[in-house]
Amino acid sequence: MGIWEAVAVCAAGIVAGGMNTIVGSGTLITFPVLLAVGLPPVTANVSNALGLVPGSVSGAIGYRRELAGQRGRVLRLGGVALCGGMAGAALLVTLPSSAFDLIVPVLIGLALILVIVQPRLAKAVQNRRERNGSTPRPHGGPVLLGGIALSSAYGGYFGAAQGVIYIALMGLLLHEDLQRINAVKNILGAVVNGAAAVFFLFVAEFDWTAVLLIASGSAVGGVVGAKIGRKLPPTVLRAVIVAVGIAAIVQLLMR
Repeated sequence: MGIWEAVAVCAAGIVAGGMNTIVGSGTLITFPVLLAVGLPPVTANVSNALGLVPGSVSGAIGYRRELAGQRGRVLRLGGVALCGGMAGAALLVTLPSSAFDLIVPVLIGLALILVIVQPRLAKAVQNRRERNGSTPRPHGGPVLLGGIALSSAYGGYFGAAQGVIYIALMGLLLHEDLQRINAVKNILGAVVNGAAAVFFLFVAEFDWTAVLLIASGSAVGGVVGAKIGRKLPPTVLRAVIVAVGIAAIVQLLMR
């Protein structure tokens, strides 16, 4: 890898770390860059998964205020995400890359629709609970756990716009502020990327130069992303999520 290629990979890591902290979809930045500098697709994917872990961790630290009082939720959802991420990593080494090509854009599109209509849906659900005298489940119930498991399996496999899917699911099924949901999303992203990376250590080949470049860049990007993301009003944050999600769909369809 030449000097300018290394600079490009590190810069992609910075942008991806910031994107993952604010919204998600940082893989859409780093993965094409790794392909462009000559890495094979599977090597690029596994190197990217490991390299983005520091960014997820630094982003989660930046959102530590919003994580207050969510320890039980994080542990429960994080355990499910861990299992899902390992399953997705196993799928990567057993299934052809075309297996997810058709379903992923549809999945992201549905997630974006949920993000857009989530305020109205959440209000309708809350009104219904008030009429019935019921209370929301603090961890979202089995529907959310199942959704987190499936989306984490996808994240362990590839992970583009995984954060958008997390936010859509938790925004619909949890009675919680969007920024606090985003904080949990960062933890889940770190868990899935970390689990997948550990699995890949035993079955796949890394490009350690790429890993170190992305790791250093994403760690910086995670800190910057947390500072920016925490200041965004819910409406603006929702608009950013939708814009990134649409860009993800377009890029995936053009691959």
